Amino acid sequence: MEQDRVTAVYLVETAYSLERAAASIAGEQSTGTFTAVPGETDAVKERHGARVERIEPLEDTDTPSLPGAKTPPGHDGKYRRGRVTVSFPLHNFGPSIPNLMSAVAGNLYELQELSGLRLLDLELPEAFTLRYPGPKFGIEGTRKLTGVYDRPILGTIVKPSVGLSMGELSALVEKLARAGMDFIKDDELNANPPYAPLADKVKAVMAAVERAADATGKKLMYAFNITGDHDELRQNHDLVVKAGGTCVMVSILSIGLSGLTYLNQFSEVPIHGHRNQWGMLTRSPLLGIEFTAYQKLCRLAGADHLHVNGLNSKFYETNESVVRSIAACTAPLLGGYQTMPVVSSAQWAGTAPATYAATGTVDVMHLAGGGMLAHPDGPAAGFESMKLGWEAAVQGIPLDVYAAQHPSLQRAIEKYGKG
Repeated sequence: MEQDRVTAVYLVETAYSLERAAASIAGEQSTGTFTAVPGETDAVKERHGARVERIEPLEDTDTPSLPGAKTPPGHDGKYRRGRVTVSFPLHNFGPSIPNLMSAVAGNLYELQELSGLRLLDLELPEAFTLRYPGPKFGIEGTRKLTGVYDRPILGTIVKPSVGLSMGELSALVEKLARAGMDFIKDDELNANPPYAPLADKVKAVMAAVERAADATGKKLMYAFNITGDHDELRQNHDLVVKAGGTCVMVSILSIGLSGLTYLNQFSEVPIHGHRNQWGMLTRSPLLGIEFTAYQKLCRLAGADHLHVNGLNSKFYETNESVVRSIAACTAPLLGGYQTMPVVSSAQWAGTAPATYAATGTVDVMHLAGGGMLAHPDGPAAGFESMKLGWEAAVQGIPLDVYAAQHPSLQRAIEKYGKG
């Protein structure tokens, strides 16, 4: 019977042939080294060797994308690009995300034969879903906790990111909660600093959330940033849950995928996964990892929400890339895991139509900082304008036409510019 295998798809650039580059990838990350060694028998290679499954040539280029690349004697000046698919025997590393990464990434990015390398996608066997239970809440559970159905979950971010006293933070949260917000998150820059210890923050914020809930009948979800070392994660999580909190947030690349897995083992509330630092892994088109592959690992490890940037945002990422990221979070995956895509960065009511037109879904969390907080008529009007923007989008009504009947949306257009 065919052994279980992990399949990895790479974008490769090399001064050598694509066949040689593919063989180098397979050999380096399984039984081989730069030269033959005793013990690397045919039987060992048959059972433990990685296997090149497909090579799809793409375009050539005249310039290497990465420094330090080696060229063969008599090099013709061309660097060949292609998609290379390699499979790895699961029994080499087992259903372990940390050891999987050593196999499919590991030292590959340092090989001299490669002047560009990007991990595009991963196909994982069922053993991984048996080992990793995935998100406990995801889209459905988050909707149940917030009581928001049939539209995106709308919210904002605490701004200014750092520097607020506990009194100022409490007043801001209560104001926003009374404005009808579904969700508020800590900024990634503010977790447990000396000037605002998490214990004090939780006490101040939850008091404000409960006061607003008593007045409005709606309890918003607040994502407390509990990022820290592994021994802090449980302590910080328990602090939030004991106070009645309904969400925790972590910077995934700060705590690592194993940290996310650890948190998911005991978390009683949704885990809001922030992807800050992501750019250093993906911004270069011939280096790093594609979000399609990365989000699968985050979903396995337990992220209930996962940031994907936003359309027409302040960041470099193209709208097409953002749309692919949104789709990836809810695409079929072994175990049926669905993670809620979190759309953010320079968002306001006018970005709703483009987002809906490109994705065709309302199963997103749409966050706007200045796009709600800086509304000319205040955050309540900013929140209302976001809802109206989505109403117009879903109904197929042009934004300016809908705004003619809704002052808060019209004022948002005047402030932020149409579309």
